[in-house]
Amino acid sequence: MHHAYALVRDDGTVIATDSQPRLGQGPLAPAALVRMLLEATVTIGTLAACVALYHARFDGPYIILALLVFSLMFPGRAPQATSPGAIARETLSGWILVVALLLMLGWATRTLGSFDERVLVSWLAVTPVALFAAQLAVPLVLPRVMAAEGIQRVAVIAGAGPLGRQLAGRIATTPFLGIRVAGYFDDRSSDRLTDVDSQHVLGSLDQLAEYAKKHRVDLIYVTLPMASQPRIMRLLDELHDTTASVYFTPDIFIFDLIQGRMDTIGGIPVLAVCETPFCGMNGVVKRVSDVVLATLILILISPILAAIALGVKLTSPGPALFRQRRYGLDGREIVVYKFRSMTVAEDGAVVKQATRNDSRVTRFGAFLRRTSLDELPQFVNVIQGRMSIVGPRPHAVAHNEMYRKLIKSYMVRHKVRPGITGWAQVNGLRGETETVDKMKARIEYDLDYLRNWSLALDLKIIWKTVFVVLKKPETAY
Repeated sequence: MHHAYALVRDDGTVIATDSQPRLGQGPLAPAALVRMLLEATVTIGTLAACVALYHARFDGPYIILALLVFSLMFPGRAPQATSPGAIARETLSGWILVVALLLMLGWATRTLGSFDERVLVSWLAVTPVALFAAQLAVPLVLPRVMAAEGIQRVAVIAGAGPLGRQLAGRIATTPFLGIRVAGYFDDRSSDRLTDVDSQHVLGSLDQLAEYAKKHRVDLIYVTLPMASQPRIMRLLDELHDTTASVYFTPDIFIFDLIQGRMDTIGGIPVLAVCETPFCGMNGVVKRVSDVVLATLILILISPILAAIALGVKLTSPGPALFRQRRYGLDGREIVVYKFRSMTVAEDGAVVKQATRNDSRVTRFGAFLRRTSLDELPQFVNVIQGRMSIVGPRPHAVAHNEMYRKLIKSYMVRHKVRPGITGWAQVNGLRGETETVDKMKARIEYDLDYLRNWSLALDLKIIWKTVFVVLKKPETAY
């Protein structure tokens, strides 16, 4: 029998464990494999179809292009949107980002001429349509196919409380897991289980092991509260006589988990409640992408940097660069560079945020702040390792000391390097945060970024930042 621990957030999301990479994605979960391969397979398939349509040869350049596409689109993820219109927009925006990266790479390597223009144009036009159709069709077709072939796994849930019902709901709305919940086992009487249909309660906890053996149950999720330790231990002991995989989903979802997961130290399980997303290879990917992108950007914008520095010097007395202490990775103080946009360079115990029509802001400085050009020197901070291109925006030390006392989990945002742009900034929380509620909203986006980081999310934020900067800001002054 396979025993494991699974962590569940308050939205029902099951978090990765030490013994299985993600719920429903083990070796017996073909649906999960389809989900991971779907986008890459469809994209490469349309490429091959377009090559065949124009009687071109699928040789070296196209093979390399296919490998690049696979690396960018694997593993695929289920759309965050639910309506067809929203899925279409999400699919199209993701495809535009992939195309932009491929075109940039082709231009930089001067290999665009190696491809038939008709093939590329047709492929770029057809692929988003094919991806959209696949996103809609596969979740509807695959579960039926799996059920017909008898490869859908059967699960039961020990505990019909809020956590158990939440988990069952999430499984039901995630067809790619390839799991069907048969029902619940609970010791409470039917009059106490008012939120559960009585026909879905299969028996008491004492009957669970026997039911699992007779009905060939594949998965058992124990969602009893941790306060019920004696019952849990007795139940786990009884389940040793079954072949089902057993998952314990503790009610730790009441906490605000950041990259929560299980690990082991010398065979002893330990629980990560708050951890950086940049452990192991993720940290390498993040740092390499930062250094490469920051180096390329600095080379491209070096004339702009020189022109801005000259403009600052000519329009107001003082240095071109403003150095301010901020909190960086793990809450350590760092020095961040900006082009000076004010007549003062405040970095003391009290730092007042810039406000509308602030008398401290110079005329040229107002232009720099409105267009975010004052932030460009921070690409040097990225090379130094003090910052990242994408991450929570760093606040002045004085602001951190104030807000850490007012906002729960405020300092958790410092589990990663601060960024030049961030998830909060591209969602309308750029510039002044004149109320605690606005700062709380910014922190919520920062924590959401930590929970859900991926390289694709970083690229999405960079892409959206371009349009945020071009749009006339309402709060950046």
